[in-house]
Amino acid sequence: MENTDTLRIAIQKSGRLTDKTIQLLENIGLKFDGYKNRLLVKSLNFDVELLLIRDDDIPEYVQDGICDLGVVGANVTLETAARVEVLRDLDFGHCRLSIAAPVSSNTGSAHELNGKRIATSYPVLTKKYFDEIGLDVSIIKISGAVEITPRLDVADAICDLVSTGSTLKTNGLKELETILRSQSQLIRTNKPLPKHKQELINKFLVRIEGQQLAEKSRYIMMNAPKNALDKITEIIPSLNSPTVLPLANPEMIAIHTVIPIAEFWEVMEELKDAGATGIVMLPIQNMIN
Repeated sequence: MENTDTLRIAIQKSGRLTDKTIQLLENIGLKFDGYKNRLLVKSLNFDVELLLIRDDDIPEYVQDGICDLGVVGANVTLETAARVEVLRDLDFGHCRLSIAAPVSSNTGSAHELNGKRIATSYPVLTKKYFDEIGLDVSIIKISGAVEITPRLDVADAICDLVSTGSTLKTNGLKELETILRSQSQLIRTNKPLPKHKQELINKFLVRIEGQQLAEKSRYIMMNAPKNALDKITEIIPSLNSPTVLPLANPEMIAIHTVIPIAEFWEVMEELKDAGATGIVMLPIQNMIN
């Protein structure tokens, strides 16, 4: 496929990362007029196009410069050993690559699988793991439905992606060892890019950072006695100094700030004890730190 002056981004055609990837791109300002059942999709407002392909092909397309960027799971990039630059983790599509064996077996650890047959869609990562722990196993490459292979006596154990673990339980398997924790990543070709493409990539990186920061933060508003300001300022883990506004009651003030959502629940009771009232927490669409 001929490359163009348009920044081309490879994303998964259909699967667990597709909708999340499109949502991320739209959240950072890109607009698309649908993408279902299409190979190439042009952005309506940026010099960008999406190439929708199998996730297994994304690292190679980026490596070869057919696409400038790609959004793909770290597990795929590592399995293919593609020569690409990882620009940043995207904090969605979290999963783990794990060794699992039948519940009915006596196997209690991956270290007990010497000489056994291991079915997997990730032969490179699986072999690397067993080589590192010094076990000689037979790797059986399977393109799909790996979890059923022990029941068919095709394998003694498996190495497969796990999200919740429900698929393993459904197929009578128990998780023995996690060999890789993965999430979606933004990868870049190592091929030289023209200045306008690099500028666009830099702009997207700033926006993605702002989007990720916004998802983990909340805008907090509260009222408090004026004499409680110093104590409340010490309590709130704000990104910057809070905004303080006067109220109709001269003895009261309004305090506005942005804090990490995880820390809000830890300090909420402390804020109330310090005199804060009417505490309101609001989501943030996007932010630049």
